[in-house]
Amino acid sequence: MRDGSGLGGPGSIDALIQLLAKMPGLGPRSARRAALHLIKRRESLMEPLARAISDAAKNVRTCSVCHNVDVIDPCHICASPKRDKTQICVVEEVGDLWAMDRVLGFKGVFHVLGGTLSALDGIGPEDLNIGQLVDRASHPSVKEVILATNATVDGQTTAHYIAERMLGADVQVSGLAHGVPMGGELDYLDEGTLSAALKARKPL
Repeated sequence: MRDGSGLGGPGSIDALIQLLAKMPGLGPRSARRAALHLIKRRESLMEPLARAISDAAKNVRTCSVCHNVDVIDPCHICASPKRDKTQICVVEEVGDLWAMDRVLGFKGVFHVLGGTLSALDGIGPEDLNIGQLVDRASHPSVKEVILATNATVDGQTTAHYIAERMLGADVQVSGLAHGVPMGGELDYLDEGTLSAALKARKPL
């Protein structure tokens, strides 16, 4: 007996397609192609992928310090003695942290906001990890906070709000300069562009 998908067999194939379609950049057609690709390579790809997803679901956690994702808490970046704890690079999402960490010139630590301020979406300061950032930045060992939010309206609004919250604190607040185009998102930029922007940061 066939199900409504036209693919035959139990509904597990439909379920796989529907879940894949929820991934960023995958619509229904792309999800169907991805599902068929996985099914054709069940032993070499599908089963290892299923194990990796299961392991990640069990072991991945959010860092209590910077809100990165890792298998340990604090994460490897926060726990590393080689990192410069005097510099905190503030990013919107974990994907932005990974993008900035590819820039070999930056050896500081990070702070993930979990999004941006957005009046349209009803996201205020209390919905982001801003309060914890202010607390971290107030530590005497912290000398600079680098606001590496995306060059979007919401990203820049968030950066200015954080800069205002930092007024009076004994810390330098800087932002990325040239190299990051308006409307650009960090996770889609190449390492050279990110490196140039980081090196040309300026006080806010």
